[in-house]
Amino acid sequence: MSSFVPGLELSRAFYREVVSPLLDGVAHGAALIGPGSEVLGFDTARSADHDWGPRVLVFVGPGMVEQVREQVWLRLPAEFGGYPTAFGSDRHPVRPGVAVAEFGPWARCRLGFDPRGGVSVEDWRSASWQRLAELTSGEVFHDGLGELAAARAALRWYPADVWRYVLACQWVRISREESFPGRAAEVGDELGSLLSTGRLVRDLMRLSLLMRRRYPPYPKWLGSAFKRLGGSAELGEALSGALRAGDWRAREEQLCVAYRRVASVQNRLGLAEPVEGSVRPFFARPFRVIGGMRFAEALMASVSDPVVRGLPLVGTVDQFADGADAVAGSARALVAAVR
Repeated sequence: MSSFVPGLELSRAFYREVVSPLLDGVAHGAALIGPGSEVLGFDTARSADHDWGPRVLVFVGPGMVEQVREQVWLRLPAEFGGYPTAFGSDRHPVRPGVAVAEFGPWARCRLGFDPRGGVSVEDWRSASWQRLAELTSGEVFHDGLGELAAARAALRWYPADVWRYVLACQWVRISREESFPGRAAEVGDELGSLLSTGRLVRDLMRLSLLMRRRYPPYPKWLGSAFKRLGGSAELGEALSGALRAGDWRAREEQLCVAYRRVASVQNRLGLAEPVEGSVRPFFARPFRVIGGMRFAEALMASVSDPVVRGLPLVGTVDQFADGADAVAGSARALVAAVR
């Protein structure tokens, strides 16, 4: 376990020492982007138990994929850095860790569009946070075709008005359920209260990441990504406290601490007019909430793009769909169905 080498480090060396020499004279791009915990930097020794080894994604010009693939695959050594250069699992057949593709088709497969041609509002809404994180994380080893840097720059973060919209929709999600922990407990549904608390904690974590210009990864890595945010310790303590609390009033107290903290961050961003950040009763009921819709309305009032202003407040695919298949890639048809 102590000899584990992070996948990004392993793959960087693999490209420089093995793959690059095999591509001598071939104009190409090379990177470790796309799927894989090592792309996001969350890999550990546990990751190496399947589908693991040195990986490089090589991009070439039109019509060159098969030729370059054969040129590289036939000359790969059996091992590099103590790992086989061809590997698989019970789900994936054994294949070399060097994949060769044209960037355009590869991007359309992963995202549903080629970001080099511009990213539309509908593109942003249909691309999952996980896929956006995968394409903007990792590392570019070589950009000989001049396309990887441009594509990654286009996807680095949302345009300002789209960012406002995504944050607004995350506040809407919170507003829909912020009274539920208390209401469920009031009717004796302790399990429902816990479940609602967990959903709010997840949404607050995602909101915090979005406020800090980070694409929230899928659930396995959400907590790890949240912990990497500078200054998140106190908020994390409040969220953990809400999950550990033994009754709904204690859960609510911890959630209120978290609400006030994220409200303060929202106001410091300067994306909208400041919103008073204290908690308040939910109508005449004995449940304290932040009133998430107030923040959503302030954000949308600051949007100038008429296309964005006309969107329903349901957000991106991650914000209105929860199935793994729905958010695994582009969900354009799903987005179009909820206009």
